[in-house]
Amino acid sequence: MEITRNTDRRTSGARRWWALAGFGAATFAAAAIGGLGVRGTSAEYQNLEQPAWAPPSWLFGPVWTVLYALIAIAGWLVWRRVGFGPALWAWVVHLVLNAIWTPLFFGAGRYGLAFAEIVAMWLAIGVTVALFRRISRPATLLMLPYWAWVTFAAALNFAIWRLNA
Repeated sequence: MEITRNTDRRTSGARRWWALAGFGAATFAAAAIGGLGVRGTSAEYQNLEQPAWAPPSWLFGPVWTVLYALIAIAGWLVWRRVGFGPALWAWVVHLVLNAIWTPLFFGAGRYGLAFAEIVAMWLAIGVTVALFRRISRPATLLMLPYWAWVTFAAALNFAIWRLNA
């Protein structure tokens, strides 16, 4: 019975909307850290040798904006179901790895290290998806576009690393 009362408290009233704002703030923080890593690097990115299938740089901002919103909502949906447990710890880990990648790739120009890091992030997203799957189908589905984009980004990271070595 205690679990039901905790769940009711967690998912009712203003608290759930404040929690959603908190999940949004967490993803915004990851994005902001990443954003610090790309300031003034647009010209650098344009000057890199890139594969023919590389998207234009203007596409990254809109894509990441949508993905960060999906990530926040997915975390919030899981929190509403089970609170803060192993699934959300996995969510936090992947978000930290997400924040680290951009400064490694853009700020430091460490393309090989960034590739190793994005592989770790990809695996962390996989763990998050697997844990979310046991809790919330909608949360799982919201994470899949992100996992697909990171798969693409990893391939792009690898290609740029090899072309600019």
